[in-house]
Amino acid sequence: MKIKLTSIYVDDQEKALRFYTEMLGFVKKSDFSNGPFRWLTVASLEEPEGTELQLALNNDPAAKAYQQALFQQNQPVSMFFTDDVQADYERMKAHGAAFTMTPTDVTASKIAVLNDTCGNLIQLTQLMRWQG
Repeated sequence: MKIKLTSIYVDDQEKALRFYTEMLGFVKKSDFSNGPFRWLTVASLEEPEGTELQLALNNDPAAKAYQQALFQQNQPVSMFFTDDVQADYERMKAHGAAFTMTPTDVTASKIAVLNDTCGNLIQLTQLMRWQG
């Protein structure tokens, strides 16, 4: 079994597409519409055939309440891994990204949290080698 697709709710798909491609560096994989429904996915530039992230329009009241509750509790909705959190933080900050947590050392990793401008917090994680 594999995880091939996961979803994240966004309040504006076009704005989300710009953020996830221009700010995070993902690539657009799928983009098609059927009436009012738009299927939009992105993937990592490093693994373009890997797991896709659906940028799903948040027009469901239950999903919207869940998304807002996570945001209000400062709970990231997703975690993306990087080889260098500090470098990604500096690059994104220079391009206007809003971080709610600067790069911080935690147990066996360094993390930062940013606002995706579409209703979600995203955690960037760099795994650290155990120095024991």
